[in-house]
Parts: sequence; C-alpha cells; structure tokens
Amino acid sequence: MPAVVPSGFRPCQPELMPLKSSFSVAVAACFAASITLIQASAFAASNADTSNPQQVGQSPQAVRVAVAGGDGHLKASMLETASGDARFAMQWVAGNRDNEGMPFVIVDKKSAQMYVFEADGRLVNSTPVLLGAGFGDASVPGIEKRDVSSLRTEEKTTPAGRFVSEPGRNLTGEDIVWVDYGAKIAIHRLRPDASLRLRSQRMASSEPDAKRVSAGCIVVPVAFYEEVVKPMLGKRRGMVYVLPESRPVQNMFGAYDLSLSQP
Repeated sequence: MPAVVPSGFRPCQPELMPLKSSFSVAVAACFAASITLIQASAFAASNADTSNPQQVGQSPQAVRVAVAGGDGHLKASMLETASGDARFAMQWVAGNRDNEGMPFVIVDKKSAQMYVFEADGRLVNSTPVLLGAGFGDASVPGIEKRDVSSLRTEEKTTPAGRFVSEPGRNLTGEDIVWVDYGAKIAIHRLRPDASLRLRSQRMASSEPDAKRVSAGCIVVPVAFYEEVVKPMLGKRRGMVYVLPESRPVQNMFGAYDLSLSQP
C-alpha cells in the first residue's frame, strides 16, 4: 500500500516500444586508462529483412556502452555475461539516449538480474534480484485498490515497460525507489523480516525461477541498495526499463523506436 504520492511524481508509463533493425550484437571489451568500452554494431541496411517493412531503409549504427573505474575488468565481465535481451536493451538505450540524461536501470526478468548505469551510459554495477512470483508483463486491473495480502500468486507480477522512477518512502518510513507508483512497484532492500532467510537463499540461487518470490517489487541485497541504488536513484529521478518475459524484447523497444522517427 503506497504512502503519500511524491511531489511532482509522474505516473510510470509503460510503453510498447517495434524493432528498428535486426541486431547482431558483437561485444568486444577493450581496456584503456581504466575505461572499458563495450562496442556493438548493427547490421547494415543491406542485410535487413526486406519482407519486414520495419527493417527496411534503416542505416547501420555503432553504439558504445562503457564501464569505468579500477574494477573495469569485472564490469566488462558483467556485460559480456548479460543475456542477449539485456545487451540489446543496453545498446538501444545508449544509442538513442532514451534515458533523457538520467541514470538508468535495466531489469532482465528472464535472468533475474538488474544493471544500473550512469546517465552517460557507464555501467555502475549489477546484481541478482527477487521479482514478482507471478509470470507476466502487466499488473492486474485494479491493483491500486487491492491490499498486497489479497493478491494471488499469479497476480504478483512485475510489470514490463519503461518507467520514470522516483525516490520515496513506504508506509513504514523505509526509503525506497518507486518504479510504478500506481501498481505499488518499487525497488527496495531485502528486508529483515520473517522471510529474510528464505529470500536470502533464493537470492543466492543460480536459478532465475527461484528468485520469483516477491509481490511484484524488485528486491535487491541491502549492500547493493546502499552502495548503488541509493546514490544513483535515491535523490533524483531515473529511467527504469523492465524487460518482458512473455514477448520478445525487440517488440517492446520497437514501437517506441518507431515513435522516435516520426516528424
């Protein structure tokens, strides 16, 4: 149950986003002066599928996602081991500067992994996350009027989409990051309650399905919240991209992609 609506908060608006072109992501890490660049290039227009009008007439583009700092090798490894969906989203957001100058987050529901980026596209860190117990990419209708305790397992979904996050507090006064205020979805710490032991075990599991235990919120380890989420998103707005699990990620970004090309 959410607390008071944050001042100036814009309700999160998930966006169906059609694929601009077929991407073949070739990731190469190069290290220089503690900065590692992960570079991916798109297929040339001549390689586009001419049977698909969404893929015709698009020019190739090269996009860079950077990682900086003394642990550049570790961060490069995080990007290299990311799923194809996550890498696609990283390249798309960075290439289109869709984050609007804000720090941004990519939540890959299929792998139960979250990536946090600086506003300029540099990877800050990544972490396993706990997600909604229910499979699906939309919140159930009327969830804003429901108490969390009344939700059935299949209704405890983490909605997919593009959201403007907002720092705030819940009814207990805990500082959190609202992702979708209306649907009561937030990024928050692993809490020291009766579920702590079980949730800690689930967080440590190598199986993504084991991490589907929340009521819909995106739950991160306490240290990650304090060291990464709070500094990056705890005092300002950010952009959060929750990748779908019931449809191709390209479909999510594709419709939004077309809107960028409109005059």
